[in-house]
Amino acid sequence: MNIKFICSVCLAMQILCVGCSPTVIVNSEGPIINTDTRSVNLAGPDERFGDLFIAVQMSGIFSDSKTFVDAIPLYSDDEILASYEYRRNLPGFTLKEFVSDNFIVPQDTSNFTTDSSKTAAEHMHILWDVLVRQPGAVVDTGTLIPIPKPYVVPGGRFREIYYWDSYFTMLGLQASGRVDLIEDMVENFSYLIDTLGFIPNGNRTYYLTRSQPPFYSLMVKLLASERGKGILEKYIVQLQKEYDFWMDGAATLTHEMPANRRVVLLPDGAILNRYWDDQATPRPESYIEDIELVKAHRIPVERYRDIRAAAESGWDFSGRWFKDHAKMTTIHTTEILPVDLNALLYHHEQVLAEAYKQAGNSLLAKKYAQLAEERKQALQRYMWDERDGFFHDYDFIAKRPTQNKTLAAMFPLFFNMAEQQQAKRVASMIQQEFLKPGGVTTTLNDTHQQWDAPNGWAPLHWVTIKGLQNYQQNTLADTIKQRWIAVNLRVYKNTGKMVEKYNVYDLGLEAGGGEYPVQDGFGWTNGVLLKLLEK
Repeated sequence: MNIKFICSVCLAMQILCVGCSPTVIVNSEGPIINTDTRSVNLAGPDERFGDLFIAVQMSGIFSDSKTFVDAIPLYSDDEILASYEYRRNLPGFTLKEFVSDNFIVPQDTSNFTTDSSKTAAEHMHILWDVLVRQPGAVVDTGTLIPIPKPYVVPGGRFREIYYWDSYFTMLGLQASGRVDLIEDMVENFSYLIDTLGFIPNGNRTYYLTRSQPPFYSLMVKLLASERGKGILEKYIVQLQKEYDFWMDGAATLTHEMPANRRVVLLPDGAILNRYWDDQATPRPESYIEDIELVKAHRIPVERYRDIRAAAESGWDFSGRWFKDHAKMTTIHTTEILPVDLNALLYHHEQVLAEAYKQAGNSLLAKKYAQLAEERKQALQRYMWDERDGFFHDYDFIAKRPTQNKTLAAMFPLFFNMAEQQQAKRVASMIQQEFLKPGGVTTTLNDTHQQWDAPNGWAPLHWVTIKGLQNYQQNTLADTIKQRWIAVNLRVYKNTGKMVEKYNVYDLGLEAGGGEYPVQDGFGWTNGVLLKLLEK
C-alpha cells in the first residue's frame, strides 16, 4: 500500500512532505479520502472551474470525459483558477501538466487478481469486498457526495454508488448472506433522500440534476423480507419524499400546460410520468461527447435535455428514445411516457399503501392504493397495443404508442399489472423475436447504441425471467435463465471477469456500443447471476 500525506503548506509549494498535519490521504489501493472539515461543495465541476473545465474536457487529454470530473483538487478552487489564469499565458504551458500539478486524477487500477481455481459464484462472493467502498471521514473536496455507510460500486470507471444498479447488486448480496451491506445501502439512499430531497443518478455533484429509475421501494421491500415488516414503517418518511420528488409539479398541471418536470397530464385526466433533467446543457461527465454528438448530428441544442433525460432512464442510449430508431438526431426522451418508469411508480404507490396500513393510517393507505389502481388502468389504456400484443412507451405529443419494441414491456408482468391473456401474448413475442442464443436482446434494433441489439443486460434479464414466472410462463423463463447463466459463465471462464453487458446474438463476440469500453466488475451482473444460481 502506497500512502502519501500532503499538508497545506506543502500543497502551496507543490512538494511532498512527511510528518506534517495531513489534509489529503492518497491511497493507491482504494478511494481517495479527505480528512479536513470543510463543508461539501455541491456545485458541479463545470460551475466550479468554468473556462478551465471547458478547456480540459475539450482538449482530449483524457480519453474518457468522466476522468477529470472525478479528479480531486489539491488546492482551493480560487487558487487553482488564479494559477490557471496566470500560467496559461506563460511560455511552455501545457494543460496536461497543469492538471497533473493541481489535481489527483483517478486511476482505474486494481490489485485484485482473479483466482482461476474459484468458481464464478465463489469469485463473486469474494468480489463484494473488492467493490465495497467505506465512507470518507468527511469529504474529498471533489465531486463525490459523502454518504454515511459502506456501499458497493459497479466497478471500472464507475467509482460511486448508482441508484438502479444498486437494487440488482442487493439481490446478489442477499444470495451471499450480506444483509448488512443491503441495510447499509438502504440507509445511504435514505440519507440522500433526507439531505438532497431525492436519490441522484449517483453520489456525484454532476448528477444532482437527475435521478435514475426509482427502485427505492423495491430496496426497502427486499430489506423488509430479511428484517421484518417493521422496515416499511421505519422508512415511510423517505418513501413518501421519494414519491413526492417524482410527482413534483402534478398539482400545477392543466390541459393548457399538461407537462411539468417528470409529470404529464393526459386528456382523460390521468397523470403519468416521464424522465427529465433540470439542465439542458452538455453533461459534465460526457461533455465533449455531447457537444460532438449535437454538432455531428445537427441536433438542436434544446435536445441536450433529452440526452440527459435518457441518462436518467438508465438506458443511455437506445433507439427507444428516437423518433427514427436509427437516428440519434431524433431523440425526444421528454416526449415519451416510459412503461417501465410508470410500472415502478405503481409499485412505489403500492408500497406506500402497505406502509401506511401498517402504520395505522387507513386514510393514506386507501389513497395510495387508489393511486396505484388508477396508474395501472392508465398504463393499460395508453401503453398496451392490442394489435401486436405488447406494451409500448407512449408518445404524449404524437398521442400514440411508440413503435419500438423493448424489454421495458416486461415491467408490467414483473409487477403483476398485466392480464393473463396479455402476459401470454407478451411471452409469445419474447420467444419469437427477443430470445437469442445468449438470453434476450434489449431491443430488436441494432443502432450501435449500447441499450439496443445485440446486447443483453443483467437487470432486464431479471425482470424478464421474474415477469414470465409471475404468469406461469416457466418453460420460456427457464430457457432465458439458462442461456443467460451460460453466457456469463463462458465469459468468466475465458477471461476471469464479470462484465457490464453481453452480446446475446453471437456468443463469440463482446458487447458493443456506448460512450466507453465494456466495464469489468460488475455489480449488477454479479447480483443477478448469484441470485439466479441460488434459485
